[in-house]
Amino acid sequence: MRLAKPTPTLEAVLKRSNLAAAFFIGFALFSPLHLFAEKAAGNSSGTAASAQGNEGKVLATLDAPGYTYMELAGTDKRFWIAAPTTKVKVGDRVRFDQSLVMKNFNSKTLNRTFDQIIFVNSATVVN
Repeated sequence: MRLAKPTPTLEAVLKRSNLAAAFFIGFALFSPLHLFAEKAAGNSSGTAASAQGNEGKVLATLDAPGYTYMELAGTDKRFWIAAPTTKVKVGDRVRFDQSLVMKNFNSKTLNRTFDQIIFVNSATVVN
């Protein structure tokens, strides 16, 4: 004769659900998988960083809650970066630590789509 398995309580189910959600959110935020995706797309973050030199002259700025978007002129082309809120003005020279390159990024706050943008950990004015 088989004994029936006890039915888990609602509290136990919710605890497992919360742990699973926390695990997947943490994995998504801290996973290096975006690096593999960029390499597969032919545009690794290392390639973009070396091509743009992680530095440029500010051509334009846009502010949004928590971010400063900057159009920079590098040695060979113009590109956009998004940094944590940074006090910067047109004409400043900015150095940045690259984090993530995104293509066709749509900013709902700015109501604008960027063909390519680099999300950076920090940006420093180096005039």
